Amino acid sequence: MSERVVTIAVAGGTGSGKTTVSNAILERVGSHNIAYIPHDAYYKEIGHLSPEERAKVNFDHPDSLDTPLMIEHIKALQYGLPVEIPLYDFTTDRRQPQTQHIDPQPIILVEGILILAEKALRDLFDVKIFVDTDADLRFIRRLQRDITQRGRSAESVIDQYLSTVRPMHLQFVEPSKRHADVIIPQGGFNFVAIDMVADRIRSLLQTREKQTAGGD
Repeated sequence: MSERVVTIAVAGGTGSGKTTVSNAILERVGSHNIAYIPHDAYYKEIGHLSPEERAKVNFDHPDSLDTPLMIEHIKALQYGLPVEIPLYDFTTDRRQPQTQHIDPQPIILVEGILILAEKALRDLFDVKIFVDTDADLRFIRRLQRDITQRGRSAESVIDQYLSTVRPMHLQFVEPSKRHADVIIPQGGFNFVAIDMVADRIRSLLQTREKQTAGGD
């Protein structure tokens, strides 16, 4: 693909509203223009571990994610090649045998807690967004999500938050904010900021389309 593919990062802590912001961008810019890649899909396969060993895995550390595979997929999409991204089952902590087919698009939208903490990933992004939300709201959202969607008990969610989520947020996620081009406070409810970001992405898309038309 000779024309430039616009690659956008949406980062932020757990429960910050990253998915809400990403969905708003998809809606405003047009999902048919965007290849959406969540970092959560790239958790490493740990099915070979015993239940006791799996319980000790720190899912909030960069080492728990197959980031090299994600980088490979982003680069492939940037070159106009389709990819098969993993599907991860959070109720069993296993990768599914199926994959999700993603076709190349003019825009790649990458979402994840740790994507700005990895320099190799940061170097691929044209626009880096950090969704910033107060810690108490983020925890409440995570508690509700893990109980309703992932079959977790409140006690296990609290234990994980205190033992790994909060320490890893302070060590990796919060410092990565300094690499952002745009910081969106109030999570997915900051419609003014979301509209401004969407306008910028549409502008980049229009520039790309003009360049493509000029090269034909």
